[in-house]
Amino acid sequence: MTVMLDGRKVGKLKIDREVAQDKVTTSQVLDFRLTRIKTPLAMRTEIQSVESAAGVPLGFFAKSSMSSQENLVEGERRDDGAFQVANTVGGQSRVNLLIWPTGAAMVEGQRLNMVRRGFKPGTTYQTRNFDPQKQQVATVDVVVIGDETVDLPQGRETLHHLRQSLAGANGSQYVDTWVDDNGNVRRGIAPLLGFHMEMAACDQACANAPDQDVDLLRAAMVESPRPMVSSMRVAPVRYLITVRGDRPNPFIETDEQHVHPLGDGLYQIDVGFAVPDSTEAGPGVDDTAANPWVQSESPEVIAMARRIVGDAASDLQRMRRLRSYLSDYISEKGLDVGYASALETMHTRRGDCTEHAVLLTALARALGIPARVVTGIVYVDRYGGAARVFVPHAWTQAWIQNRWVSFDSAQRRFDSTHIALGVGSGDPWRFFHSMSVLGSLRIERATAASSLMDMPAPSSEMSPFAGQAGGKGGGG
Repeated sequence: MTVMLDGRKVGKLKIDREVAQDKVTTSQVLDFRLTRIKTPLAMRTEIQSVESAAGVPLGFFAKSSMSSQENLVEGERRDDGAFQVANTVGGQSRVNLLIWPTGAAMVEGQRLNMVRRGFKPGTTYQTRNFDPQKQQVATVDVVVIGDETVDLPQGRETLHHLRQSLAGANGSQYVDTWVDDNGNVRRGIAPLLGFHMEMAACDQACANAPDQDVDLLRAAMVESPRPMVSSMRVAPVRYLITVRGDRPNPFIETDEQHVHPLGDGLYQIDVGFAVPDSTEAGPGVDDTAANPWVQSESPEVIAMARRIVGDAASDLQRMRRLRSYLSDYISEKGLDVGYASALETMHTRRGDCTEHAVLLTALARALGIPARVVTGIVYVDRYGGAARVFVPHAWTQAWIQNRWVSFDSAQRRFDSTHIALGVGSGDPWRFFHSMSVLGSLRIERATAASSLMDMPAPSSEMSPFAGQAGGKGGGG
C-alpha cells in the first residue's frame, strides 16, 4: 500500500498473511517519512499477530523505531491463557503478565468478525480491537456505509465502505475503510496529527516510489492573534479558541487551565488564574509507577535524581532543581528524534520537548514525586521561519502541595502560553493522540489578565509561574 498525507506520498505499508495448518500469521510493516523544520524524521513500525484459524490470539510482536533505539514488544500465550509480555524500550526490558481482555481480537479475528457481520448497508456493531504496540483495547463502533466504486492506483475496484469510530466519541473521530468480500483492507483514511492519512493498495513499484517532503511541525503550527510579550506571558491569559469540524472538546481541565465551552466549537480557555483549591483528582498508579518509557525504577535514573536535588527540603524545591538541571543537561536539540525514553535521553543528552518531559517525569517519580507528561501547544516568537506561532509541545506536571504544578525544562519556564490538550503516563501514543486536533485549532483572541477586571489575581506562592526561572527556549 502507498501511504499519503493530504495527497503527498510519505511512506508505504506491506501486509503479509501466512496460513499454516491451524495458525494464521499477519505481518504489517509501515515505513513513514516526515520532516520537522527541514530535518528528516524516518519511522518504521513492524507488527505481527499470530492467531488460530478461528481468530483466537496466540501471540504478538511489535517493533518500532522512533529514535536511535528500537522498541520491542513480544507476547506469547501461556497454557493458562494469560500472555507473558516482554517490553524493551531504551535498551531496558520488563516482563509482565497480561490477562487477555474479554472479547478482544487481533487482525484475523477482526477480519473474521467483519465477514461474519456482513456488508449490508446500515449494519452496525461493536468490536474490541487489541493493539500490540500499546497493549490496550479500543472498543470500536462500526457502521456499514455501502458498496462504492473506488479509484486505486492500479484501477477501479468495487468495495465495501465501513466507518469505524471509538465508542463514546459520538462518531466525530472516525476511520473510513474500504474492504473486499474477504474483509481485506484495500483503502483507508484516518486523521493523523492534523492531516488526513490515506493508505491505498497498489503494486510494489507504486509503494516504493519516492516519498515527498511534508513538514509535520510547520503544518501543526497555530497562528497567534497577537505578540505574546514577556510581561503578558508571566500573568494569566484568557483565550478564545475555535475548533473547526465536528470534534469533541480537545482541551483538558487542570489546576492551571480552566475550560468553558461557549457553543458552536468556540471555547474560552483561562490559563494561570488562581483557584482556591485543586479541581483535579490526585495522582493514580500511572502517575507514580515506572513504565517502559518512564524508567523511574532504574538505578541510573534514581542516582541522577538524588544527585541533582541534593539537600532540597521540599518537593517544590526538588522539582525546581530538576527542571533547572535538565534545561542545560539536554544540550543538543534533536529534531530527528521522534520519541525517546527517559534512559535513552539520559545517555544521549539529545532531544526536544518530549525527551525533556519524559526524563523530567522519570526523575520526579524516582524521588517519589507523582508526575505526568502534558501535551499541548506553546507560544514561540520565531520557529522554523515562522513568527508568532503556537507549536506542539510537551512538559511535566508534578503533584505538589495537593495540586498539579507544571515544570518545563525545554522552555526553561512554564507560563500562560502553555495550552494543554492531554495528560498521560509518558508513552508516545498519548502524545500523538493529543496532537491530532492541531489542524483544527484557530486562536481568535488572547487577553491579558490586566484587561479582565472581573478575574481574580493569581496567588503568589503557588502560581504556576512562581519560581520558574526565565529564559528563552525552543518549542515543540
